[in-house]
Amino acid sequence: MSFNSRDFKGFTFRSGPAKTTVKQNSTFWDTNSNDVDVDEFLGLDTDVKKGKDLVALAGYKRAISNFVNIVTEQSIPVVFNSNDQSYTDGKKVVIGSNIDDKKFDVSVGLALHEGSHIKLSDFTLLKNLETSIPQEIYELGTKMGVDKYTVISTVKSILNYVEDRRIDSFIFRTSPGYKNYYHSMYEKYFYSKNVDKGLLSSEYRTEEIDSYIFRIINLHNKNRQLTALKGLKEIYETIDLGRIQRGLMRDTNEAFHITCDVMSLILLNIDKIETTDTDGDSDSDSQDGDSQEGNGSGESKTLTDEELQDMIDSDSIGSSTTPEENLSNDDGSQSVELSDRQKKMLDKHFEKQEKFLDGDVQKTKLNKKESQDIKSIEDSGATYENVGSDVPKYSWDGSSVGKGTKCLVVRKLTQSIIDSDQFGCATSWNQRRYNDSDSYRSYNFVEEGLRLGSMLGRKLQVRGEESQLKFSRQDSGKIDKRLIAELGFGNSNVFSHTLTERFNKAYLHISVDASGSMCGSKWNKAMTSAVAMIKACDMAGNIDVVMTIRTTHSRGNSQGVPMMMVCFDSRVDKLIKVKSLFSALDVSGTTPEGLCFEAIEKDLIPGNSNQDSYFINYSDGQPYFGNKDISYSGDRAEVHTKKMCDGMRAKGISVLSYFITDYDVNDGDYDVRAFKKMYGKDAEFIKPTNMMAVAKTMNKKFLTK
Repeated sequence: MSFNSRDFKGFTFRSGPAKTTVKQNSTFWDTNSNDVDVDEFLGLDTDVKKGKDLVALAGYKRAISNFVNIVTEQSIPVVFNSNDQSYTDGKKVVIGSNIDDKKFDVSVGLALHEGSHIKLSDFTLLKNLETSIPQEIYELGTKMGVDKYTVISTVKSILNYVEDRRIDSFIFRTSPGYKNYYHSMYEKYFYSKNVDKGLLSSEYRTEEIDSYIFRIINLHNKNRQLTALKGLKEIYETIDLGRIQRGLMRDTNEAFHITCDVMSLILLNIDKIETTDTDGDSDSDSQDGDSQEGNGSGESKTLTDEELQDMIDSDSIGSSTTPEENLSNDDGSQSVELSDRQKKMLDKHFEKQEKFLDGDVQKTKLNKKESQDIKSIEDSGATYENVGSDVPKYSWDGSSVGKGTKCLVVRKLTQSIIDSDQFGCATSWNQRRYNDSDSYRSYNFVEEGLRLGSMLGRKLQVRGEESQLKFSRQDSGKIDKRLIAELGFGNSNVFSHTLTERFNKAYLHISVDASGSMCGSKWNKAMTSAVAMIKACDMAGNIDVVMTIRTTHSRGNSQGVPMMMVCFDSRVDKLIKVKSLFSALDVSGTTPEGLCFEAIEKDLIPGNSNQDSYFINYSDGQPYFGNKDISYSGDRAEVHTKKMCDGMRAKGISVLSYFITDYDVNDGDYDVRAFKKMYGKDAEFIKPTNMMAVAKTMNKKFLTK
């Protein structure tokens, strides 16, 4: 976690290690390595690719927010870095925008770490760090030639490390299910081969502050060298990682007192920093001589990357994880000399570790429009659903089963999602063009659909009425007060029954194919019919209607995915939405068909004795879609779509499907056979000019008790 230096005098937290395993296949010295570099994960010196998948980012943010709130048991906001605010201010968790499936675990680890600091760290102490440091430490620093600023920055780094251990051990004890997210974060940064090699090398073995900081922040590493520096073993025992892991460090204040003790040990053991004499010479040569002696009596040997790697992996160095079992070169007698390139790589990595502890981590930011668009996507309830896992990937005989693909489901059409222009089927450009009186589009399906729907709806208004038929003079039932007087005349049939008749509540789901081939009159007439049914159902009062369009989406996702958009839901939307937003809808993409049906199957309302349920499909062709994950066409797509329709029928949903075509068809056509195979024998083929017949047919069904 990190803080604004202006508010907290630069004091920052950053995540530290929490396990002692090391990935043996990392090759950070190899500049041609295919492993993801920590810079890419942190967004350091890395250009963010254009065309980010904002839908995925919105999903990642939602998931990370849930994790943070669950672990911390607090409602802590999680926001993208959109204003160079890569630090945590103690009130919200800031995440970068360069998240994908590979980096998700690492990002969760960072967010949980920062969220736990908000929950558990004492920000007042952090804010007053400079004045909290005991005066004797400043005095000891002055005696050893260490200025006040260096004392503060060193205390800050040590406290970051100690407090990180306390915070992370709390999460490990209380939320063990989230350990893997922390492990992923540590493996990306702390558990790397360049740290291992640096610890085993002759580097950072002189009694200087940088050497102590490097060794301290890597005390968790199995290759730690506790005799590499004077007092390092005592520092290790003072910090006592085992005690922290058992949860015996109470709070930030205790972590601070331990930090002050460690700082005193460092100042007591470092070589005094001498001032430069008048000739410009210094005592660095003599210090270097001491350093060489401190590295052991054995000769240092320069090894290649491969030889050094073999040395780390070999048993000769040891694999102990406790300080009591010191590694064979713990005293530096067998330390290896790094090449100039290796030294440069180590220095660079150590610098990044320091920045990491200091909060100087650049989280890739979103620009203003991207931030607005993600907010719109979140408001629309857009999510990715996994579909088509049972669809063969390539082979026509079905022997090669794929893993399926993602399907984007946008659960709410809004003006902001239209303005974002994220989805080709609902854009502000479509809206402007449609509403332009000079546009080539001479047919207004919204106005025409509402007009026709008003006529149809008048007939449906009877669905809201109840009829009662009373049967008097019965021998049982409810006493009819008007007949009580007849009891004196020997008439015992003074009871009555009342029969109430009402229409079943109905649920109607209209799904319109919005693929490119539906353009022109097919789209206009299909939408006119859909709008007419929405209007008529609105007038009926006891018919819930949901209208969706299905197409594909590729913006920010180069391979493309099926897409289902909920344009209207009478349970939450008013009719004004049709008037104001439907003009933005238009065709775009291909025909994912059954993949889209699968994505929303759990949202469909089953039919029963008290509720009639209908699913109406408009389309003009065979299912067709493909990306690197799935090949969806021909027989495999037809079988899958049929399976989806059969599943609806099993839930009591009547499936009515209409193939819109400009041509005359016959039973021998492949399209006819395939369409009926998918949707049943009652599937119909109609021309665009006959689309209103569908609405009239539905009206008749709705008027049947």
